[in-house]
Amino acid sequence: MATNAPLNTPARQRVLVLGATGTIGQAAVKSLLREGHEVVCFIRAKAGVNGKLTLQDWQTRLPGAIFRTGDVTDSKSLVQDGFAGEHFDTVMSCLASRTGNPKDAWAIDHAAHILTLQVAKDAGVQHFVLLSAICVQKPLLAFQHAKLAFEDALVMSGMRYAIVRPTAFFKSLCGQIDRVRKGKPFLLFGDGQLTACKPISDQDLGNYLAQCVTDPALHNRILPIGGPGPAITPLQQGEYLFSLLGKTPKYSHVPVKMMDAIIGTLSLLGHLIPTLANKAELARIGRYYATESMLVWDETQGRYDADATPSTGQDTLWDCYQALVSGKASLERGDHAVF
Repeated sequence: MATNAPLNTPARQRVLVLGATGTIGQAAVKSLLREGHEVVCFIRAKAGVNGKLTLQDWQTRLPGAIFRTGDVTDSKSLVQDGFAGEHFDTVMSCLASRTGNPKDAWAIDHAAHILTLQVAKDAGVQHFVLLSAICVQKPLLAFQHAKLAFEDALVMSGMRYAIVRPTAFFKSLCGQIDRVRKGKPFLLFGDGQLTACKPISDQDLGNYLAQCVTDPALHNRILPIGGPGPAITPLQQGEYLFSLLGKTPKYSHVPVKMMDAIIGTLSLLGHLIPTLANKAELARIGRYYATESMLVWDETQGRYDADATPSTGQDTLWDCYQALVSGKASLERGDHAVF
């Protein structure tokens, strides 16, 4: 393995951020700005959910950040439009494929990051902060293999790095509020206790990503991270939501075998109809999250370990539920709108 760059972490840095228009990217940019860093965001010309927001919209949303537009999959655009011949201390990527299908995953989660890493090295960047995902520790899906392949490339690159693997996001766990409010049952896979997670808010994760820029204790490390409090099962999520809404608990249990049958059918038909192959991959992703906990995996014990999953921040999922139900907050879910 190449030797990682020596520690050199000035208090105020110039940081180039990819994926700044996602909810976690926005939170990270805000945290970086609060810490006094100079932040340049390299985004698409029309970014955000469904590409509705313009460059001017983002300048209003994230005042203090500098925005540049271009194509992260094009090395020429990265060099000319992104780095623009300027010095940056750190590259932070919150970039991820939108769908998780194999083509998108290898194009964004891997190839675009490989291009960025090479351009960053050529530009003299010393540090790379990567938002990854905790699920890569048990890779079964295309996007997990793509993310893991880039993680490996980053570790071997010789550049100083921080690879952040968060657990479940609040926005991924709020999709059933409206259906429960309307009197519909809370959907559970199996008995609702197949999995658990330590969900983390965008703000707490953004703060942690910003900390990875200057904290030597977080450098050259792979960092699983969750939010505060104990691990929570889907059944506990449902129980809390029914209690919060003052409704009698009502659940609908989805057998995992039913998901397997759907995946098998879509996979078979996908050989003839490409769009169904993509749906089969989405179904595989759904099954993965229905049956695998978003916690640190203990390989020696062959189990997920909540106690070994680090925590950060102060926002809890229950706080989020309360704010959403009371109308004090709304949630931009975008591609996380499953239910």
